[in-house]
Amino acid sequence: MRPAVLKSLTVRDFALVSELDVSFESGLTVITGASGAGKSILLGALALVLGERSAADVVRPGAARADITAEFDLGAYPAALALLGELALDDPDQPGRCLVRRVISADGRSRAFVNGSPATLQTLKTLCEGLVDIHGQHENARLLRRDIQLALLDDHGVDAGLRQACREAFREWRASTSAAEELGAAAAAREDRAALLAYQLEELDGLSLAAGEFEQIDALHRRLSQANALRDAATNALHLLTEDRSIGRTQRLLEDVDDTHPRLEGARETLRAARELIDDAVRDLRAWDDSLDTDPGALQSVETRLESVMDLARKHRVPPAALHAHTEALRAELSGLATDRTTLDTLLARAAAAKSRFEQHAQALGKARRSIAQQFGAAVGACMQTLGIDGGALRVDFDRAENETGTDAVEFQVTTNPNYPPGPLGRIASGGERARISLAIQVVAAARSELPCLVLDEADVGVGGTTADIVGRLLRTLADNAQVLCVTHAPQVAALGHHHLRVRKDTGQETRIDRLDYERRIEELARMLAGADITDRTRDYARTLFADAQSLHPDGPPRLP
Repeated sequence: MRPAVLKSLTVRDFALVSELDVSFESGLTVITGASGAGKSILLGALALVLGERSAADVVRPGAARADITAEFDLGAYPAALALLGELALDDPDQPGRCLVRRVISADGRSRAFVNGSPATLQTLKTLCEGLVDIHGQHENARLLRRDIQLALLDDHGVDAGLRQACREAFREWRASTSAAEELGAAAAAREDRAALLAYQLEELDGLSLAAGEFEQIDALHRRLSQANALRDAATNALHLLTEDRSIGRTQRLLEDVDDTHPRLEGARETLRAARELIDDAVRDLRAWDDSLDTDPGALQSVETRLESVMDLARKHRVPPAALHAHTEALRAELSGLATDRTTLDTLLARAAAAKSRFEQHAQALGKARRSIAQQFGAAVGACMQTLGIDGGALRVDFDRAENETGTDAVEFQVTTNPNYPPGPLGRIASGGERARISLAIQVVAAARSELPCLVLDEADVGVGGTTADIVGRLLRTLADNAQVLCVTHAPQVAALGHHHLRVRKDTGQETRIDRLDYERRIEELARMLAGADITDRTRDYARTLFADAQSLHPDGPPRLP
């Protein structure tokens, strides 16, 4: 018998419940009680722990908050343990244990915790969806999901190694394709940039601007554009320097003075130097005057060159003096943009090889699935008919869907009336029928699938007598491979449980849950058989029902406290 997944549930100030502490064990646990005793409250509290949305009205009147905690044993669920480790929510002291807590304030706000650390509702759903599966007449059961239906079909007879190989090939294909697309996009961006740089450099190289040339032609342009004014200035300066003879006459006058006084000698020397400097200035001015070009053609040529430089500088949004350096920077960038396609080609080849392997595995999976689909459907259909759905049948329909499970999507099509065509489980069946059909699917799948803790809310609704007994026996069989909690009103089902919990109201109208020993279990079965009018005869019948139910199973009577 598989170990229990759900170990305990603690409820504080939830709905009409002030306090409840319930522990659960492996096998089949039946939950009974009179109508209105609070069985639905127990399931509602469990649903909130699993991540269902809450509302303020779930808080007990007068209380500040509702507090619900569930303890799970993840020892047999490595995927859940891996998720806890990935999210850093694991408990190092007790690695297999997981405490999930939900607190709902009176104002409607909700908080969630996993092993004492805050968590989101999505984290709760992701973590718990594979641990507990609640089946009721109106819940959107896990079995309605097409991915779960495919997994159950695969578990029935598709090689696990082939499924794993397909999964790995798909992931490698997608990862290599994604990496190749990213690298290809980067290479394309580099190639586009290189093309732009080549175009810009072709234009800039056509200008052939040398380093420092802009400063030179800018100065030349200023000189040529004012050449006439400069020549006038040169002529006037030369005239003043050459016509002014005062320095020469002063020099000759002092040379004729017969005196060697140091001050006089200093004045003579200064005048000689001034005369030499004036002569030098005249020579430089004449040379400058000779260099001035007043040819309009020369000015036009310089202006054309300067305009070309200015236009490209504006186009590239750089100062004209920085245009040469900008050109060399673009040239250096272009030389560094060489695209190495070796890595890209390797990724593309790897993606192609992985895709080929995936397609081969997917084809083999599709063939295997179709070969067992009829057998699976026939087994479920037979179980449906055993559960009182006359003419019940299940057919597995296939669609195309490409993912890591292969290229198949399946949908269970059920028939509950042979006069009508089959349809999806979620649409074709009533609430009670859906519960029984789900039970049939679970029973067929149980022997080979990793089923979670199954919580069934009145799976026996609408049936009685022999059919109720069959439901109970199927639940007992199911419990050999999964932990099963079943809320029931049928004594035939209750008699078959390994464990029996009774929900009741005490004298203060508080909801209580009792774990029943043999005598109290017989008393509860008698109540379920006869209502309030319990007699010794009813108790005898309850004992017979209980003994018959337990004797028909090789595991014997349940362990009773």
